[in-house]
Amino acid sequence: MTLTKLSEIAEPTDRFETVTPEAEYRLLGMRSRIGGPFLRETKRGIETSAVRLNRVESGDFIFSRLFAWQGSFGLVPAHLHGCYVSNEFPLFRINLDRAVPEYLVYWFGLPQVQKRVEADCAGSTPGTRNRYSEKHFLRLSLDLPSVSLQRGIVSRIQSVANRMDEARRLRQEIQDDAKALLHGVFHRLIQGAAYRPLAEVAPIVRRPVAIELDASYEEIGIRSFHKGPFFKCVSLGADISHKAMFQMVPGDLVFSNIMAWEGGIAVVRPEDQGRIGVHRFITCIPRPGIADAQFLWFYFQTKQGFEKIVAASPATIARNRTLSVKKLEAIEVPVPTYDRQEAFATLQRKFSAIHQAQAANQPELDALLPAVLDKAFNGEL
Repeated sequence: MTLTKLSEIAEPTDRFETVTPEAEYRLLGMRSRIGGPFLRETKRGIETSAVRLNRVESGDFIFSRLFAWQGSFGLVPAHLHGCYVSNEFPLFRINLDRAVPEYLVYWFGLPQVQKRVEADCAGSTPGTRNRYSEKHFLRLSLDLPSVSLQRGIVSRIQSVANRMDEARRLRQEIQDDAKALLHGVFHRLIQGAAYRPLAEVAPIVRRPVAIELDASYEEIGIRSFHKGPFFKCVSLGADISHKAMFQMVPGDLVFSNIMAWEGGIAVVRPEDQGRIGVHRFITCIPRPGIADAQFLWFYFQTKQGFEKIVAASPATIARNRTLSVKKLEAIEVPVPTYDRQEAFATLQRKFSAIHQAQAANQPELDALLPAVLDKAFNGEL
């Protein structure tokens, strides 16, 4: 089979328009792993720094210069026709007499092709600043069978990909149903419950750590969006001795005072035993027999509870919101009977186990498509 250069079948195209201040522009982003384009946001011209934007049309082949090394290639679907991209997203029209556009997208998903793309990337810093140029794209060559054979290969890949999408959809449905069920149970649980200040049921307790210069310490971090704690790093005492550090104990309800407004709230896990955190982490210890940490954490994920956190985090600019200790202590939380809180915490743990089991299988699902592509292009599918 004769190798075909992409320059023979892909024609660079542009439809640049001068940005008008009052016009609205639907702007696209690109997913990695040949996930294709998506609607990122809608902005008026006055809200963007761009002087010109490129209008896309259905069927355009598109890639991200910045993230090509991560597999950011795809086709513009019909529902995104008429959206816009910056010049960081080159566009091409594919010669349909010689190539099936979907065939090219799947070809870029092959691990060996991704390595070639990554090797051609260039930039001033590693990773996200490595740009992939049109010249490198157009000089790539591939085995291009007849259009009918390309369609057959695409059909077989899409058949498997559709089943994978269905598995992801069912997985997401399970997670959404579990979340809805938990919220429903929670709201029934707090109906008629008394509300008490957080300081009464889970007072702030700080445990200062005397840092030894030659000792090593495991640090904890807190993710935003209520995604819980994580092991951050091991630090040498000499490197953190200038910081005020505090002991984290499993069962503590922890608030990041600078990111609580963005969901930086968590419960310290059993595996975090012995770890420490910076002074920005505010630890509250639920009173035994009165409040459960998991129950309180869930309350702060509800609309009502989270609004109280945001209100207790005043700011003059969006990214500078600091949680007030006094306002945190004054937040009133629902306090149903302790046995009901414990029962809800048990339900939370069951759903968490399901979620963790799904997350553990995610790498296998992610690795399935490249394997399918490899078999398909080798005639084994």
